[in-house]
Amino acid sequence: MLDERGLASAIRWYGDGFAQRSGIRLSMDLPTEEMRLPQAVETTLFRIVQESLTNIHRHSGSTMAEIRLLADAEAVVLEVHDRGRGIPALRLRRYDGAGRAVGVGIAGMRERVRQFGGRLDISSSSQGTLVRATLPLGGEA
Repeated sequence: MLDERGLASAIRWYGDGFAQRSGIRLSMDLPTEEMRLPQAVETTLFRIVQESLTNIHRHSGSTMAEIRLLADAEAVVLEVHDRGRGIPALRLRRYDGAGRAVGVGIAGMRERVRQFGGRLDISSSSQGTLVRATLPLGGEA
């Protein structure tokens, strides 16, 4: 699906299946036009969606999640947000940039984003967690 139809279609397909399997209500704000990004960027962002939704299901206690994807000629931004219990502040503060204190999945997401010169930002509180991946495109969108 990712190779044939692109990132937005693949996220819609995966998200619909995730919502059915998990019972978590999922809203998606994705481009309606068939936006195509370089294949490696699409794969990276799709893997971040998978890991983020898995974390929400396993750890957050949230009954809902949101996915948002925005792109222009300069950058693509992916956000995955829940309304769960959040990552404990002490655990986030101990985060050392390599992901060891937070978890292997987050470290993998961060490393994937770094390969493109991008950023992975995670903000969390008792109101939920937001994972935001920003990858520069340099006019490739």
